Amino acid sequence: MSRGVAERISGRTAKWVILVIWLAIMVFGGVVGSQLTDAQNNETSSWLPGDAESTLAIEQLSAFQSQDALTAAIVYERAGGLTPEDQEAAGADAAAIAELGGLVGQVQGPIPSEDGEALQTLATFDRGSDTFLLSPDVVDEVHEIADDGPEGLSVYVTGQLGNAADSAEAFEGIDGTLLIATVSIVIVLLLLTYRSPVLWILPILSAVTALLAAQGVIYLLVDNFGLTVNAQSAGILTVLVIGAGTDYALLLVARYREELRVHADRHEAMAEALHRAGPAMLASGGTVILGMLCLLAATMNSTQGLGPVAAIGVVVALLAMTTLLPALLVIVSRWVFWPVRPTFGSDEPTASGPWARVGRAIAPRARLVWLVTTVALAVGWLGLPTLDANGLTLAEGFRGTPESVVGQEVQAEHFEGDAGNLVQVIAPAEDAAAVSEVVASTEGVVPAGEPVVAGDIALVSAALTDEAVSDAAFDSVERLRSAVDAVGTDVLVGGGTAIQLDTQNASQRDNRVVIPLVLLVVLLILGVLLRAIVAPVLLVLTVVLSFGTALGLSALVFEYAFGFGGADSSFPLFVFVFLVALGIDYNIFLMTRVREEALDHGTRRGALIALAATGGVITSAGLVLAATFAVLATLPLTFLTEMGFAVALGVLLDTIIVRAVLVTALNLDVGPKMWWPSALARRPEGETGVPDEHEPAHPHSRQRVS
Repeated sequence: MSRGVAERISGRTAKWVILVIWLAIMVFGGVVGSQLTDAQNNETSSWLPGDAESTLAIEQLSAFQSQDALTAAIVYERAGGLTPEDQEAAGADAAAIAELGGLVGQVQGPIPSEDGEALQTLATFDRGSDTFLLSPDVVDEVHEIADDGPEGLSVYVTGQLGNAADSAEAFEGIDGTLLIATVSIVIVLLLLTYRSPVLWILPILSAVTALLAAQGVIYLLVDNFGLTVNAQSAGILTVLVIGAGTDYALLLVARYREELRVHADRHEAMAEALHRAGPAMLASGGTVILGMLCLLAATMNSTQGLGPVAAIGVVVALLAMTTLLPALLVIVSRWVFWPVRPTFGSDEPTASGPWARVGRAIAPRARLVWLVTTVALAVGWLGLPTLDANGLTLAEGFRGTPESVVGQEVQAEHFEGDAGNLVQVIAPAEDAAAVSEVVASTEGVVPAGEPVVAGDIALVSAALTDEAVSDAAFDSVERLRSAVDAVGTDVLVGGGTAIQLDTQNASQRDNRVVIPLVLLVVLLILGVLLRAIVAPVLLVLTVVLSFGTALGLSALVFEYAFGFGGADSSFPLFVFVFLVALGIDYNIFLMTRVREEALDHGTRRGALIALAATGGVITSAGLVLAATFAVLATLPLTFLTEMGFAVALGVLLDTIIVRAVLVTALNLDVGPKMWWPSALARRPEGETGVPDEHEPAHPHSRQRVS
């Protein structure tokens, strides 16, 4: 950030103007952003690859049923065999369910199982665009009817409606829960970091203001330009804005406190802090923003939608931390740091702190340190073969065992095929009979009724004999698609299992495209920021190393500690984007300071000064970001739990090991060549060398009266 801009932001009059502007923005965000939850699009199509066969089938299905329609399978079971009273009660229930609001078509059943121990009734409901959100209410209405049956008769609501109800309950209140949990954790960590009962309020206030503003902006884009936001991207937005915003706040506050020791005037101290820390903050934010926008290259609608949502959140967070937070800090003056106020002329405590000692320990054996650290991190890659990222079954998608999962297991035990989760084949009306014959002759597929014709297209439904999300079911869908291609290329195979299969294939494609794109963007930003080639390449390699280690270790924890059955197919991409885009932040914070100090003290000496000066704040920032992502692990959904754990682990590796040990050792070993081909690579190191244990690692040579 230029000195002129920094001086204007921290000026005596500007601070009040900035505060008034942000107060207005906060009110705007609170009023407009509160509508974002209602504007979320959680329809199936908002999560799917836009050009996949199953997505095209959903569009064609509108001729037969609304995209909002969900089929419920009400399953009755009595071990040892159903009684006549059970059958009579199920029949009465079907008649009562037929009177519920939003029913589409006729209630089917009760249908008895061949073993005589179960019945199932099928009913489809459509309550408009809110069907997903209202699904728990519909399930409750069904239970009010069905739970009054004979004693000992178990009743489960499963199928699409049951699955939607469990998902809706898992996401219910997610925004408020995440916000409260995230802010609470950040407050605790800021109290421990600053050891001040007051200072933490300013970063939190700035971060929450940024979140409200971001939600307001995103709502306007949803309302006026059709931006897609679902519950997943809205939840990640909360964590990202609070976590990343607090990281930028920590960096700025640390540099401001440092400058207060060499400037008598707090306005000049803030101007210098913004001038020095601003480029790192802007580069860091720019890396995250462009990294998130790389998600637009994905084919998955949910992944595409997350890109601009997350990017907008980081833009607003960066603006808040470079304008609102500096204004607040200058307004409240030095007393906000009480009880340890940074007075003019006082010694910089980081000069002899723990990170200065770490640097002195690494310096005599830098090459050995980075080699050993690299090998140790590479060992974590051995866990990668255990990561099964081929998608999660319904049961694996939830932590715990919700009703829809139990009901599906009971249904699979007593019935051939899942009648509540059908394969739906869309074909021209004249091909309906031929398609029906193909369906009936395909292995793993059971016909489910006669073809239904609407205008010039027909719908042929079928049930799968295997669990809906399984390799066997995927193979059946592939066989069916190959078989119907012989009838005509305009025949589409959709339904729940087809959706899962297309999602898996699209996610694998997105991994191959988006991951290299993000790496290229990060490399270019680092090259421009550091004006070098060697340093950016080495930094990107360290982040990739850290990513593989975090993913491998997480895979081992998921299988042997948590007992998860696998991972969502989009899991590696999400973890990569967050770890690389956010993890590179800490290298940016460190390396911009190394370059700054290298101009005066040489690269090796500058590396030690930079580690001593930034070690504490970067570690604190990493702990904050790790803790905020770990909040996702509190939600009852396996995907978010796994992502929160893996990102938190990766951030901790980046801050404590990669940045502090590996990158510092590389700086000390490679020396000025880190800046090749810039002129700094040819600058002599001088005779400053490495300080001994009695010499401060952080020279304090800029002190002056302002």
